Amino acid sequence: MTPTDDRRFPPGLAAAMAVRFEHEEGSGVDLEPFEAFLSAEETTDWFRAWTGNGELTGDDFRVFGQDGTGGYAAFWMVRPGRPVVEQPVVFLGSEGETGVVARDLGSFLWLLAAGYGPWEAATSYEPDWAPHPHPELTAIAERFAPAHRAPASRVREEAATEFPAFDDHVMDLCP
Repeated sequence: MTPTDDRRFPPGLAAAMAVRFEHEEGSGVDLEPFEAFLSAEETTDWFRAWTGNGELTGDDFRVFGQDGTGGYAAFWMVRPGRPVVEQPVVFLGSEGETGVVARDLGSFLWLLAAGYGPWEAATSYEPDWAPHPHPELTAIAERFAPAHRAPASRVREEAATEFPAFDDHVMDLCP
């Protein structure tokens, strides 16, 4: 995989990340979008600190936001030669949580429309939390990813099925 200096969001992600996410304890999406992908240097610094492995680079990730605890939402650049919009969306939490939450950007847009963010899709720590579909994000998903329309449960299931070893892969990078 060749790293790129282009850190601009693709149009569908830019549109979704421009929406204000409301989050209160027990409801809403806990996502603080960045204005662009973190730089390669910032991503490497974060990934080395997160894994405790100073040998790694962050080239395999395009980080686009974080939750309130500092966990990161990112594209995992695991499909060689494919654009970022065709890469899976993952969550790497501040407490070591990991999860593939969507197979690609189109699926991720429908996950957001259903009221799930990366943290909510990857974890089940808040038993009283309930998703609240978001009309503005639904319109964005309809515009940028009409062929990917699916319920959140299917988006999450397909991602987990395609990438069942993501957690093991990440943990193997930790010393």
